[in-house]
Amino acid sequence: MLIQIDFNSDEAIYIQLRNQIILGIATSRIQEGEALPSVRQLAENIGINMHTVNKAYAVLKQEGFVSIDRRRGAVVSIEADKRQALQEMKDELMVVLAKGCCKNISRQEVHELIDQIFQEYQV
Repeated sequence: MLIQIDFNSDEAIYIQLRNQIILGIATSRIQEGEALPSVRQLAENIGINMHTVNKAYAVLKQEGFVSIDRRRGAVVSIEADKRQALQEMKDELMVVLAKGCCKNISRQEVHELIDQIFQEYQV
């Protein structure tokens, strides 16, 4: 699993890690049922604190992307609550689209960008 962390970013490292794992799942680089590296192993590989990895895994569990198994650790396990996922997506998109509107980004440009991104996730 290839994780890229930008240590100069203003975004918290645990959020970057969370986002990288979600992107891995969406692009099928990480599969449903696959065990993620142990907290210790991933922390050592990336060069970050174990508590940071633990926090990222906890957020992923809370958001329904992983389950925690005593023997296997964090395992990709996507919950199927589509209604809740759509509401969460709507809440996040409202802010992202508002930012775009403030920067005069058109509806057409947004649709093209979404189509471009979705093509990356098609299996």
